[in-house]
Amino acid sequence: MKFFFITATDTDAGKTFVSCALIKALTQHNNTSKNKKLKVAAFKPISAGCDLVDGQLINEDAKLLSEFANCAQSITHINPIAFADPIAPHIAAKKLKQQITVGEINNHYQQVKLLNADITLVEGAGGWRLPLGPITIESSLTASIDNKKSTYQFLSDFVKDTDLDVILIVNMKLGCLNHALLTYETIKADGVKCIAWIANCASSDAMNNLSENIAELEQLLPIPKIAQFDFIADIDDKGNNISFYEKINSASKKINLSVLI
Repeated sequence: MKFFFITATDTDAGKTFVSCALIKALTQHNNTSKNKKLKVAAFKPISAGCDLVDGQLINEDAKLLSEFANCAQSITHINPIAFADPIAPHIAAKKLKQQITVGEINNHYQQVKLLNADITLVEGAGGWRLPLGPITIESSLTASIDNKKSTYQFLSDFVKDTDLDVILIVNMKLGCLNHALLTYETIKADGVKCIAWIANCASSDAMNNLSENIAELEQLLPIPKIAQFDFIADIDDKGNNISFYEKINSASKKINLSVLI
């Protein structure tokens, strides 16, 4: 079994698109040792910006992940911590007088691991250092108002605790060289292994000197680039609509899986 965490240089870098493409590619790969397709589970512990459907908060990204993963997971199994407001999750939690903790995330993650999938793909939220907010802990066994203190937690603390291998998505836009290097260096400084990166053109506005920037990153990042995704419009040159699933199918064929399996 293998476990990967998907992070990115910033918000709106295309984590869900890339995650779905990775899952599509992995589920189509034949496990030669078992002579069957790989079982791939998805986990998106935190989301913000959800629709209330039949009394349940549904995040669109989590819904898409559920449609590509092949372990028969429910939306809440994939995305157990969800908020309606499309804002930073820890702020959404604070507005509801709730806390998000690494311990809570890990408890949900252990439930996903019980699926015994060949590969579990965990999609982060925001960038590497996504805040979860402060939590109050007791500094001794005899709790009192005087021996309680606050500590700040980040989603990256969950990744550190669970020793997940990281795949970094670089949003190819102006500033991406700095963002990619700082993110990679922080992951490494946290003692976590970043095993690969993916260049993703998430915006319809083409980046100037795209090929030169990718070439720079290939030199600067000491990990393999396993895919490069160009932006795909919703309508092709002939005026035909291109569905999300067609985009994913196309992208999945461009991924070098040799580093992952």
